[in-house]
Amino acid sequence: MEDRKIKERIQWLTRELKRHNDNYYLYNQPEISDEQFDMLLRELSDLEILYPQFTLPDSPTQHVGSDLFTSAKIEFAPREQFDDVITTKFQQVRHRYPMTSLSNTYSEAEIADFHQRVCKLLGSETPEYVCELKFDGLAISLTYQEGKLLRAVTRGDGEKGDDVTNNVKTIQSVPLKLHGNYPEDFDIRGEIFMPRKAFDQLNQERIENEETPFANPRNAASGSMKMQDPTEVRKRRLDCFLYFLAGDDMPYDNHYDNLKAARSWGFQTSDYAVKRYTLEQLFEYIKLWEEKRYTLPFDIDGIVIKVNSYRQQELLGFTAKSPRWAIAFKFKAERIATELLSVDFQVGRTGVVTPVANLKPVFLAGTTVKRASLHNADIIQALDIHERDWVFVEKGGEIIPKITGVEISRRNPDAKPVSFITHCPACGTELVRAEGEAGFYCSNEFGCPPQMKGKIEHFIVRKMMNIESLGEGKIEILFDKNLVRNAADLYELRYEQLFGLEKVIENPDGKSKRISFREKTVENILNGIENSKSVPFERVLFALGIRYVGETVAKKLARHFKNINALIAASEEELKQADEVGDKIAVAIRNYFADERNLDIVQRLRNYGLRFEIEESATTRSDKLSGKTIVISGVFQHYNRDQYKAMIEQYGGKNAGSISKNTSFVLAGENMGPAKHEKAQELEIPLINEREFLEMIDGIEAQV
Repeated sequence: MEDRKIKERIQWLTRELKRHNDNYYLYNQPEISDEQFDMLLRELSDLEILYPQFTLPDSPTQHVGSDLFTSAKIEFAPREQFDDVITTKFQQVRHRYPMTSLSNTYSEAEIADFHQRVCKLLGSETPEYVCELKFDGLAISLTYQEGKLLRAVTRGDGEKGDDVTNNVKTIQSVPLKLHGNYPEDFDIRGEIFMPRKAFDQLNQERIENEETPFANPRNAASGSMKMQDPTEVRKRRLDCFLYFLAGDDMPYDNHYDNLKAARSWGFQTSDYAVKRYTLEQLFEYIKLWEEKRYTLPFDIDGIVIKVNSYRQQELLGFTAKSPRWAIAFKFKAERIATELLSVDFQVGRTGVVTPVANLKPVFLAGTTVKRASLHNADIIQALDIHERDWVFVEKGGEIIPKITGVEISRRNPDAKPVSFITHCPACGTELVRAEGEAGFYCSNEFGCPPQMKGKIEHFIVRKMMNIESLGEGKIEILFDKNLVRNAADLYELRYEQLFGLEKVIENPDGKSKRISFREKTVENILNGIENSKSVPFERVLFALGIRYVGETVAKKLARHFKNINALIAASEEELKQADEVGDKIAVAIRNYFADERNLDIVQRLRNYGLRFEIEESATTRSDKLSGKTIVISGVFQHYNRDQYKAMIEQYGGKNAGSISKNTSFVLAGENMGPAKHEKAQELEIPLINEREFLEMIDGIEAQV
């Protein structure tokens, strides 16, 4: 009986760990913390040592985690949640030098054991250690030959990985060509990561677009690297630290000096790597960065300790899974208990209902946390949350707070379980749950106020119709006054309807503000609506708010079908011929255009003059601006800003919203923003006027 229970436990642990491995490496949606995963892995390892006869051939203890898709994983994984980020079309490449994983620990006692083992194996020799930050990102291996980047490969399963060279070439800190006295042929390993500032901006954009935000920068970096379009990867502003060299012709016989040499060749290596000699010094370094990690502009999840000498590394050797000369000390996720005050249920633009926990404010990982998403009904059930429970909240390296458990000992005996609602909190419609999806949603698409307002708010934002003079508060007033019920209604608004409207809007933080429609405000709104008629087809398509059709997919659809008539008439199979369109997106598009109410909105928008076909000039004319990043600022005479943005793309250039050292030049019109003008001067970025730009791209000055 005992053996049967042990065998069942080993089988359960094996299944669970493999599932969590896939969630972490493939789908960037971890359900448990690193520490919880490591504890389960250690339990499995201990049981396998005691009962080797029950060890399964595919046990996670025998392999490093893998970011490679297999056909079985693709078939059974909930891939539709990640259609915007993942692809399985990368070529797999075998590593010249296997990428092994490091032994992990959360215990200073185990660091002491590691030090004692190293000293014992080295005998009379004294070890010198290199302490480095453990960057929380995606491991990458870069191959250089004759000073040029040949290939970039993900860790994969340690033996082989995905060739993501084109994506890695978009990362500014990865040199394409080296300088100095570098080896002829070598590999260098590192970590691709997303800086916190870039992560915050990306998530804000995803929230505005009603897309699920990434849980943390590591997930965002990993998901970005699995995108198929390098142009989209470039927009994610990834970064990379390099921390390990492999090859037969290294200039030095130790790790630390070779890192210094790599920096002189053009690599970005860490400023935080130091040499240490005693156990006490190792503990001091660990404690220092455990306290200071939130001051860094990027995430770390621990400290890596390596024996510096290559000769000593060779003496120490490897276990079946990891080197004996290195260990990773991982920080425990910061966790704190606070009281659950209530649970709200919010309705999004697409009708999905999301439960949000309102918490007694608590300071955690550098910020005050008041709210945390509970995601869906399954999470509420799994956590077994009751009213007024004391819940554990974690952030660790994560930005979005999450509830990870309940302190049951503090529960009121009379407390009732938190139940997911059965009807929409806004319109009362019974909620439904699509097969294979985690979320419940309200199907009353054209009668549920949050959905109706959300679609209009989605329509007007900068990346869609760019009606900047409108905003969430003004849309709410127009909706409450029954002046708009969908996006097409915006184009029927008149001055006399708008002038004099006024309302006090309550913000989520409890503060209120008064919104008034004065003369200038109304003029700006009407001008913004009129100017939106020049927005190109791909952005109009994005603005319609078709489920799963984000910015990239809208652009691909517009380029493929050329006009709205062809798109409406396309079958599911024809839709899937377009790049980036899979089963789920194709079904969503067909469902959207199968509804007469949506077709009516589209027809009205066409009647008002919006663009529903791609211009002949929208295809690439030449590559005259290839490799150039251009910022537009000011007011122009011959074309508006949207038209100039389209021209930049047509000639192979890239649009950017802000000036940086990577900006090639600024297309400067009249009344250029003073902040941008000052920034351009500071960075010595050229200012090109309208006529100079037109001459640059094709002598268009003769036509204007």
